[in-house]
Amino acid sequence: MYDITIIGGGIVGLATALRIKEQKPALKVLLLEKENEVAKHQTGHNSGVIHSGLYYKPGSLKATNCIRGYQMLIDFCEREGVAYDLCGKIVVATSEEQRPLLRNLFERGNQNGLTQNRMISEGEMKEIEPHVKGLEGIWVPYTGIIDYKTVCEKYADNFRKLDGEVRFGEKVTDVKNRNTHSEVVTATGKIFETKLVVNCAGLYSDKVAQLTQPENINVRIIPFRGEYYKIRPEKHYLVKNLIYPVPDPNFPFLGVHFTRMIEGGIEAGPNAVFAFKREGYKKLDINVPEMLESLAWPGFQKVAMKYWRTGLGEYYRSFSKAAFTKALQGLIPEIQSDDLIPGGSGVRAQACDYDGGLLDDFSIIENKTAINVCNAPSPAATSSLSIGQTVSEKVLSRF
Repeated sequence: MYDITIIGGGIVGLATALRIKEQKPALKVLLLEKENEVAKHQTGHNSGVIHSGLYYKPGSLKATNCIRGYQMLIDFCEREGVAYDLCGKIVVATSEEQRPLLRNLFERGNQNGLTQNRMISEGEMKEIEPHVKGLEGIWVPYTGIIDYKTVCEKYADNFRKLDGEVRFGEKVTDVKNRNTHSEVVTATGKIFETKLVVNCAGLYSDKVAQLTQPENINVRIIPFRGEYYKIRPEKHYLVKNLIYPVPDPNFPFLGVHFTRMIEGGIEAGPNAVFAFKREGYKKLDINVPEMLESLAWPGFQKVAMKYWRTGLGEYYRSFSKAAFTKALQGLIPEIQSDDLIPGGSGVRAQACDYDGGLLDDFSIIENKTAINVCNAPSPAATSSLSIGQTVSEKVLSRF
């Protein structure tokens, strides 16, 4: 019998497992992961940015966890020798209409305690990123780059050193609630008895949540694929570090941007298109039941009606390299289509409620037998140790 069984070996599940064992080493904790390694999906496909907390509503779980988690992550990396680089980024207003949005963003950063941010003129932007085009910007010195897969491997190592147990190749297919415990059933036929289930299943968090409390889950995970290009090495001089646009306040994605990677190279992207499969990393990846389930969700239908123009533009960029290049030229006019080569992609687990709301904040749903992390969008990786602390406190209050 385990005290706690955590489902999902991404960065949130691993951070939660580690935090629990650090605080209560005597508890018997199991982490189940359906793949053969950690960080196989969202965590292992993200852009590797350490976020500062600039974008998030003051007082929200996103803001508080990002700011707390940022320092926790830096401290962890220093302790464990994980490479990172706080290289900073600029957020660029490219039109007059974006100036007030940029200033609102700057003020939000101040409210979140980012007092070293500063507004910069066109000339100052050119000093930081000589090839950028814009009217004015924000310099964000806190932002950095890292390899989150390496972070996850360190979390797992430390968890095991505290006698935590990780089992790979164990896809959870059912959770049966008994009077005194739950039985977690996996596709291999194994049954793990546990006093408490913690669901950190990412792209399948709603599915696992439905196994633990089918009557109360009012959200569905809608998968959005983000596709990247890489810049050819001979054009790396165009981007020194990170360059972001002013985000559309009505759409929960940051827009195409430029990111220097910790292992070398520069990525450009991503767009954001509806994926026809929850783990659909390629344009033609389709899982018909998953696709139909997403399309049938009333909340997604309302989202599609509201954002259809934006969605069509994202799809157009997905299939048109010229359109993708044009979007990037808004920030760096010198970039040309020939400078871009296909890169990777990731799928974001975007929680959508029944009424068509795209959940922007972290969402944790509890009952007597389970704690379900139903929405952990960006900056979940930056915030992982803080989210893990938040979830572990909910867990430990029961023991």
